[in-house]
Amino acid sequence: MIASLLAQSRWFGGKGRAFTVSATRELLRFGADPEVVVLLVEVSYDGTPDRELYQVPLALYDEPQDRLDHVQAGRWPDAEGRIAYDAVHDRSAMAHFLRAFGERDGFVRLPGHELDVDAPGSLFSGEQSNSSVLFGEDSVLKLFRKLTPGENPDITTHRVLTEAGSPHIARLYGWIEVEDLQLGMLQQFLRTASDGWDLALASVRDLFAEADLHAEEVGGDFAAEAARLGTALADVHAQLRASFPTTWLPGREIADAMTRRLQASLQIVPELAEYSRRAEAVFRAVAGLGDVPVQRIHGDLHLGQTLRTVLGWKLVDFEGEPAKPLSERLLPDSPWRDVAGMLRSFDYAPHAVAESMPEEDPDVLHQRGVRADEWARRNRKAFLASYCGAAGLGAAERTLLTAYVVDKAVYECVYEARNRPTWLRIPLAGVARLTT
Repeated sequence: MIASLLAQSRWFGGKGRAFTVSATRELLRFGADPEVVVLLVEVSYDGTPDRELYQVPLALYDEPQDRLDHVQAGRWPDAEGRIAYDAVHDRSAMAHFLRAFGERDGFVRLPGHELDVDAPGSLFSGEQSNSSVLFGEDSVLKLFRKLTPGENPDITTHRVLTEAGSPHIARLYGWIEVEDLQLGMLQQFLRTASDGWDLALASVRDLFAEADLHAEEVGGDFAAEAARLGTALADVHAQLRASFPTTWLPGREIADAMTRRLQASLQIVPELAEYSRRAEAVFRAVAGLGDVPVQRIHGDLHLGQTLRTVLGWKLVDFEGEPAKPLSERLLPDSPWRDVAGMLRSFDYAPHAVAESMPEEDPDVLHQRGVRADEWARRNRKAFLASYCGAAGLGAAERTLLTAYVVDKAVYECVYEARNRPTWLRIPLAGVARLTT
């Protein structure tokens, strides 16, 4: 019954592989008309020892629901033979989820906000790995589809920052927890929010439309926003240092990990070989720094993980890099990893716009490249100056930051080689610039 629903769902990570639903277990049951059942589904892959756990919430109906035909899971194995549908697509089922917060076991609710429990639910259509449902203009429920037992940093980090009163996040209203599994989180809906990546792209387009103006002369100049974003990240990092344990990591250990990632990347992106010797030298410099302070960080920060509201910048999605195991995402790391992610994002934005504008004239291409580099430099500088504040960037910090930026660019090379080969030159140019 469940296998066909998994195979057609965007959030299922096993598409394209032969898999078997090897076990199912009921985690929650609540509501009526429809009744909601939350299943824990174990998936195994043919010929491998791999096992994955997925959350599948189902809405059970006595009669067929034509509007839900596209997410039907089949007949529920009970005496009534009710019909099961993916619950996140059903407003009635999601209304049961919302009303359960603070009322049912497993649905934890934080004080300080009066939920609009009658707000209608609507599913966000663009997500890949999770399912998020918007309730009116009040709250958003994110259900984690792929599960790992233990702490989910998106919940624990949001809780700490919410309780500290951080203005740079969407407030956490509650979460769902059963046994050792955290299933989802309910948080503030940011009604006036604009995606940071989209705003950056609009700024670049404004620049490209003005052939004779520099970035600071264009109406859509982004540097002031980049500076505000740097201040927001510095504030969040300071609060995370105060709220979570901090420790030290040997610089040699950081350098060795970066070097291993580079060597593995050479098998996928042979073009990196031209820069590998100089990149390794950048990493070796980190080994000479001694112990490096590490802490809880965002872990996967870029412009697409930021929202601009009328009250300032907000950071979202504190889950860390989805490709990493949860155990690794929970480990303390250097805050310069987050800074490096943002600097790389400022480099990506203008070149992504350039790639989307077909052009064959070499003079036009050259001029566009010059302007893209100008936009990136201006916004990197504004962001970094604001993040560092009056203390500026010391020599050791610059060494560490440069290594993290190179490491991030190498990661991007692998991603582009696998997903968008025509964009590979963007991160390759970043590696080249940083290793000369």
